Amino acid sequence: MKKAPSELHIFNSISELMRRLEQPPPLHPLVALINYDDTKIALADAGEKYSLNFYKISFKTSFKGQVKYGQHYYDFEEGGLAFLAPNQIVTLSGEETSYEGYALFFHPDLIRNYTLGNNIHKYGFFSYAVSEALFLSDKEKKVIATLFDAIAKELDNNIDHFSQDVLVSQIELLLNYSNRYYNRQFITRKTVYNDLISKMDAYLSDRFDIRKSALTGIPSVQELADHLDVSPRYLTDMLKSLTGLSAQQQIHHHLIEKAKHILSHTSLSVAEIAYELGFEHPQSFNKLFRQKTNMTPVEFRQSFT
Repeated sequence: MKKAPSELHIFNSISELMRRLEQPPPLHPLVALINYDDTKIALADAGEKYSLNFYKISFKTSFKGQVKYGQHYYDFEEGGLAFLAPNQIVTLSGEETSYEGYALFFHPDLIRNYTLGNNIHKYGFFSYAVSEALFLSDKEKKVIATLFDAIAKELDNNIDHFSQDVLVSQIELLLNYSNRYYNRQFITRKTVYNDLISKMDAYLSDRFDIRKSALTGIPSVQELADHLDVSPRYLTDMLKSLTGLSAQQQIHHHLIEKAKHILSHTSLSVAEIAYELGFEHPQSFNKLFRQKTNMTPVEFRQSFT
């Protein structure tokens, strides 16, 4: 008999989630920290889908296993961090090994009146897929463990006028270290990402074949990420770190290079080239070309005569 689809459980508060997981009430209404070494999660709801209206950071202190990047699998023996933004849907795992280390939950209201509330969108890893987790060296793992311990100690204190300031500062420090370590991961795994960049270059070259672009339009970042089997934000952050260009800028770069080739090797009109490259309006092509080259397409073509 086919199993019925699982119900989506939406949690608007951290207290709601703690009750569902059969955990003690949070020590602070907007923050909770679970140390899986000290407590066991009830697994009766394994397979159920959850949507949390708050942030979650998971710290696996002894992660072991394979993680897929693109079409390849890589083995990691150290701990790692995974990040979840509000309103993303997750499935509760039924494997006890999924509940090792720490889980930190914090509500958007905690940071709303702080600089972090305005800047949290800059921490792109909250939009990464689980397979794009941050894997830590032993030295990095010790730094992160110290930060989680500091948050745990602060939560153990009685709430006072300084509690929220301290907790927000500690979370921001944790996120800044995560940014640093992700940048390191992009660099140390450069060989892996070079393969991904080569695959991206080949895909964009094929997409901007004028026999195809007119039919398919200009590729989007989502389309490119889907082809490379990574999340859009991860792709942009990886490319920015290694090439200095975001995913959208890479698309534009390939498009402009193709346009330059057509302008210098054919007699097609600017409007014809625009349509062939997937633009709906020649004016949009003219504007983008001028933005990227400081010349109009006509001026570029004339420079070859």
